[in-house]
Amino acid sequence: MTENQTPKVIIIGAGPAGYTAAIYLSRANIPNLMFEGMQPGGQLTITTEVENYPGFPDGIDGPELMMKFRAQAERFGTVIKSETVTAADLQSRPFKVTTDKAEYTVPAVIIATGSTARWLGLPDEEKFNGKGLSACATCDGFFFRGQEIAVVGGGDTALEEALYLTNFASKVTLIHRRDELRGSKIMQQRAFDNPKIEIAWNSVINRYLPDDQGNLRGLELKDTQDGSLRELEVTGCFIAIGHTPNTGFLDDQLPTDENGYLITRPGRAATEIAGVFAAGDVQDHVYRQAITSAGTGCMAAIEAERWLGEQGI
Repeated sequence: MTENQTPKVIIIGAGPAGYTAAIYLSRANIPNLMFEGMQPGGQLTITTEVENYPGFPDGIDGPELMMKFRAQAERFGTVIKSETVTAADLQSRPFKVTTDKAEYTVPAVIIATGSTARWLGLPDEEKFNGKGLSACATCDGFFFRGQEIAVVGGGDTALEEALYLTNFASKVTLIHRRDELRGSKIMQQRAFDNPKIEIAWNSVINRYLPDDQGNLRGLELKDTQDGSLRELEVTGCFIAIGHTPNTGFLDDQLPTDENGYLITRPGRAATEIAGVFAAGDVQDHVYRQAITSAGTGCMAAIEAERWLGEQGI
């Protein structure tokens, strides 16, 4: 697609899902326009090293991987704009997409805006990203083999992360602000039965403790009942208090599950509105991996291509 062409598909979001959709559409000679939003490259841009993406046996930095995705999409003709989508009208045709700079109309839309990990909001929290602090056990657990680490949360996600991390860590401390967990009974029992898991009840993180290099060396915990402080020596901490899908601009025009993730048809990328597709973490609360996001981006592009053909567009 050239700057002067009218896009047949607008892709909202520039992570693995959006870039993959762009690559497939461009190679099918379908003009497409991507808006990369406020975080070009998605969550991988705050990941230091990616070791589980196929094709990179020595690993690759997250930002570098996303630059390769971008270069491949642009090579085949995708036009990428540094604009953030603020609204979308999916009730009329063609669809209307509004950004912080302009307004566009288009026959088909792929939503690949991802989700945002919920953090604790502590001072200097961002400084520890990739230096011992993570929101993805599957992504980063391997780096903590034989070390003592912590997981924050009390729901099924936190319990799953803690259990998974026992495959690598020598000890996992589950930090929970209350005196009982919120997770399912079966997940709780698995955690209680695992000798590597210890639970810090009625505790919250007061601050992160750095070593001389700025890496995490421990946590200062605060007791939620008496306010007392204590230190927990860990080299890694995983925040597992959930993710927020980035769907605010849609203004409830598409159905979501109880946690706000877009609902697509079983085994598909199609939403309930014909011509609107969703891919990546905005509709995937189970896997949330770069490779599964790329896979659903491929699905969305192929479905969009077929739908456009059926409409004679």
